Amino acid sequence: MPHRAHLFSLRIAHAFREACVNERYTGRRFGRDVMAGITVGIIAIPLAMALAIASGVAPQYGLYTAFIAGFIIALTGGSRYSISGPTAAFVVILYPIAQEYGLGGLLLATLMSGILLVIMALMRLGRFIEYIPESVTLGFTGGIAVVIATLQVKDFFGLPVAAMPEHYWDKLAVLAEALPDVDGMSTLVALATLAVMLIWPRLRTPVPAHLPAVLIGSGLALWFNASGAGIETIGSRFSYLLPDGTEGAGIPPFLPEFAWPWQQSGPDGQPLGLSWDLLRELLPAAFAIAMLGAIESLLCAVVLDGMSGKRHSANSELMGQGLGNMVVPFFGGITATAAIARSAANFRAGAESPVAAMIHAGVVLLALVSLAGVLAYLPMPAMAALLVMVAWNMSEAPKAVHLLKTAPRSDVLVFLTCFGLTVALDMVIAITTGVLLAAVLFMREMAQMTRVTDITKSGRIAREELPEGWQVFKINGPLFFAAADRIFGELAELSRQARGFVLYMDGVTILDAGGLSALTKLIDTCRDSGSQVVIADLQFQPLKTLARAGIKPEEGVSRFYPTLDAALAAVRAERG
Repeated sequence: MPHRAHLFSLRIAHAFREACVNERYTGRRFGRDVMAGITVGIIAIPLAMALAIASGVAPQYGLYTAFIAGFIIALTGGSRYSISGPTAAFVVILYPIAQEYGLGGLLLATLMSGILLVIMALMRLGRFIEYIPESVTLGFTGGIAVVIATLQVKDFFGLPVAAMPEHYWDKLAVLAEALPDVDGMSTLVALATLAVMLIWPRLRTPVPAHLPAVLIGSGLALWFNASGAGIETIGSRFSYLLPDGTEGAGIPPFLPEFAWPWQQSGPDGQPLGLSWDLLRELLPAAFAIAMLGAIESLLCAVVLDGMSGKRHSANSELMGQGLGNMVVPFFGGITATAAIARSAANFRAGAESPVAAMIHAGVVLLALVSLAGVLAYLPMPAMAALLVMVAWNMSEAPKAVHLLKTAPRSDVLVFLTCFGLTVALDMVIAITTGVLLAAVLFMREMAQMTRVTDITKSGRIAREELPEGWQVFKINGPLFFAAADRIFGELAELSRQARGFVLYMDGVTILDAGGLSALTKLIDTCRDSGSQVVIADLQFQPLKTLARAGIKPEEGVSRFYPTLDAALAAVRAERG
């Protein structure tokens, strides 16, 4: 169908071609793209740094991701308004990888995930985003938000915690032990930053809230540090090596160099190396990154379609995401995907095409090479407050509360399962369990909808009496493995006492292998008990299934008729 073509099409640079080649790209449109790109680029700078820190690596790697992957994905992808870069959703996956395998392991896992995304695009898997229930996405995004917020407690309150444990409950225990050592000045900077982000939107200005919030938080931190407070900043926590071997504070003010991901530092600070064992160990993490990247980017594209009235190409977007994540690790960039908040800001700022996202990448690049010294003054408590707000926004708490209040119990169970498993165990386990649980509960509900009803005494049947021992049953609903055994099992019991019965099956849309097997057992039971089964009014799919299986009428056991009236006439003709 033409309106679903976006789910199946695949071509590199689909969005760029549609917006800038197939449509007339004027100077006015370019001007709107420039303004939108500058706006979103300014928004992305502190976010990219904060998300890199939350992922367990230095802030410059987030900037590398924003301008390299952000440019490549915009150029080669399938959604014209999407802005790609580091996102909060990945923190729960990337942080453990960085802790166990170092920067090199994180970059290698990103490269592997990019390859998987390209494979998913080539296999045209973009359409399967339709099959992920909202209860699953709300559950794991809510769980991710809780984990991200928990990771910010240390910097928000200036707690003296050297390293965070791997498991969530252990993290809570360590943070609880450190709470008596709260740093008042750090907490004040974080609270001021958070307060500005909450109050600023009420002023209805075009300036995004986190910019004045970070500026005010940085000003406070500078003032307090001038008085000897000792609030941590990016410059005091992170360092880098200059070409002459000396150490610099904060972010390196130069472009990243090409390096093989496996030659980057491992957990011990030495080059990671490359082996089959390492690839095998990182494969589950890479698969999780690819799956989450696909989900996030395609959900973002769907949201933008709703805002703009345009159509993205799902598989082209997966291809762009894959190419971006394959290239960026060679320049130190971590995992990238489409960011819903930044993408929505891009559209609202007047973006016309993917050129806006490319300009956003250029703004981030300019900030890296010209403002690195200034960015070193950003305080860690302010960055933590920024991420707490990001976590709150991504949690979609109002939607989650609405689901808990109004959704069926099965959806609530799926939501709570995904949420709990994401927080307590692992996001991959959460998504896998959630989708499987949602599928099982859906099948149970569908099976319960399939019913068999005795219509022998209904007006249409009773106008002319049937021979003694005959009954008519109407089956409504799909006859798949979860329902067919129950339905045909009931009829098999009746066949032992009945002379025969008519099955009116115009309400059966599906007959799968399980339903076919159950029907075959019913026919065998009728043969053994000496009764007959007459099947009437089969729809196309069940009829096709029976034909492919070679099921044929059997004299004195089973017969098939195109309509219920034809079946009843044949049965009545046998009277006496």
